[in-house]
Amino acid sequence: MLTVDFSRFPLAPGDRVLDLGCGAGRHAFECYRRGAQVVALDQNGEEIREVAKWFAAMEEAGEAPAGASATAMEGDALNLPFPDDSFDVVIISEVMEHIPDDKGVLAEMVRVLRPGGRIAVTVPRYGPEKVCWALSDAYHEVEGGHIRIYRGDELLGRMREAGLEPYGTHHAHGLHSPYWWLKCAFGVDNDKALPVQAYHKLLVWDIMKKPLATRLAERALNPVIGKSFVVYATKPHLPGTAAAAEPAVAEPAAAEQAAAPSEPAAPKPARGTKPGGTSGTKSGAKSGTKAPAKSPSRTSAAKPATKPATKNSTGAAK
Repeated sequence: MLTVDFSRFPLAPGDRVLDLGCGAGRHAFECYRRGAQVVALDQNGEEIREVAKWFAAMEEAGEAPAGASATAMEGDALNLPFPDDSFDVVIISEVMEHIPDDKGVLAEMVRVLRPGGRIAVTVPRYGPEKVCWALSDAYHEVEGGHIRIYRGDELLGRMREAGLEPYGTHHAHGLHSPYWWLKCAFGVDNDKALPVQAYHKLLVWDIMKKPLATRLAERALNPVIGKSFVVYATKPHLPGTAAAAEPAVAEPAAAEQAAAPSEPAAPKPARGTKPGGTSGTKSGAKSGTKAPAKSPSRTSAAKPATKPATKNSTGAAK
């Protein structure tokens, strides 16, 4: 399950994409399927090795079009190993709530994003996250756990201070908030509690089958208890530079608005040198197969499912 909505966040074949703090790789895999030149970066070497294996499996199965490429590499979000203006698109999903120097991470993302490029930031939403913190200290007081809860206007303000121009927001994963409330109430490590098991089965069924009933229910719940808050923004062109025609950027009506209208796709940017990595793969066009799903971990915003078809994501976060 993806947190970023690609109907609001246009991605063109050949776009240079950085999935920063990629975790299990769900957004990186989707970008690869869409024909992008993807770099998936995380400080967790074990997860990066797993992501690299899935990239190779996707290439072998022909799940990405010709011209797409994928690289998985370890790295530090506060010291990215890329030149300025290296990427057309940056995604950082359910990561910033873990990092003490979130302003430093924003600065690095803006540095490596080209002028006119697009960025998607997702964090746990304030209300549902406050409930989790109130129910369980173990939910967030763990090594590498959540160290802050963002209000919507706070995150938007920090992004603007970093030089970004937000153009849309929405909430995601309304069905997942009750799952995490149950986890916190019965114990975040207690997967044997019957209410937790029952709700987990519901979420797995929803992710695998996508029935209309749960799709409609989540659409109704997202504005009220959506687990994740998602912001889309662009990096403006420098004064005096010739800007390519970019989509008009409209400020969100409210920091916690339920949804924003889909934005027009940005025109295809001129290609630069593809960023390098430690392990990667290039894909040809074949008909592919999907891979099995992976179990969630506690630090995600909502990861109650198993590893998706070639990691088409198991929840709202890594």
